[in-house]
Amino acid sequence: MSCSVCPRNCKSRQSGFCGVGENIIVGRIAPHMWEEPVISGKNGSGTVFFSGCNLRCVFCQNRVISKELVGKAVSPEELNDKICHMIESGVHNINFVTPTHYASFLADFLSRYHYPVPIVYNCSGYESVSSLEALRGKVDIFLPDFKYSDDAPAVRYSSAPHYVHTARMALEKMYELVGDTVFDSNGMLTKGIIVRHLMLPGHIENTLGVIDMFEEFSRHKKVLFSLMSQYTPCGDMSAFDTLNRKLTAQEYDKALGYLELLGIDGFCQELSSAAQIYIPPFGNQL
Repeated sequence: MSCSVCPRNCKSRQSGFCGVGENIIVGRIAPHMWEEPVISGKNGSGTVFFSGCNLRCVFCQNRVISKELVGKAVSPEELNDKICHMIESGVHNINFVTPTHYASFLADFLSRYHYPVPIVYNCSGYESVSSLEALRGKVDIFLPDFKYSDDAPAVRYSSAPHYVHTARMALEKMYELVGDTVFDSNGMLTKGIIVRHLMLPGHIENTLGVIDMFEEFSRHKKVLFSLMSQYTPCGDMSAFDTLNRKLTAQEYDKALGYLELLGIDGFCQELSSAAQIYIPPFGNQL
């Protein structure tokens, strides 16, 4: 059976790009403190890290689950039990991380199970509009990482043709589904969009291009931007010289300066966040 849950439209789910087949594989279920402050708050975001990915970028920091598929197959009932346990612990939301290849499953799952906290869809931006439509009324917050402003690096690093157009259409759909940002009395995000961008070393023009796209998209909309500087080389990056280092202070400052120039509101990670100690442990938190 072919799979059209993401833009790749793989001929077979069993041999598809994401690599997971029919199983629901989870690499980590646990409160997470390192999202944006309006997501993690004081008690953490209740993250569900899915294994597999429809991008599998060469620089992925979560490659243990995205490529090696470390994790455990779970049933909907078991997943619901784990989510309820996190909610009882006080997490501010339930945060599905790398969910794209499980979008159809989540549409059914969130029709069956309902939770008293916001639902977060934390993705790469390489989404199918039809799959997003199936999530209407089921997701409260979208956290797409808009990775590229040019298709050349998208193809080279993520094997993702037409990434820019695809991500832009997905972003428009996300806004249609959830609208402007809404906060509760404690300043926690309860509805809306935060567009993330992971800066890549040696690709400052890509970052500036993404910022330009966001500025155009966000006119007359209440949406937030999150500039992420956490990139650190993981695995063998010898074939990609420009990616085989961390960001420089000059690259970081140029991006920050451009955000300030355009008056874009949101969040910026500090350069000190580029460390492997911030990569969550996977496979042992189920």
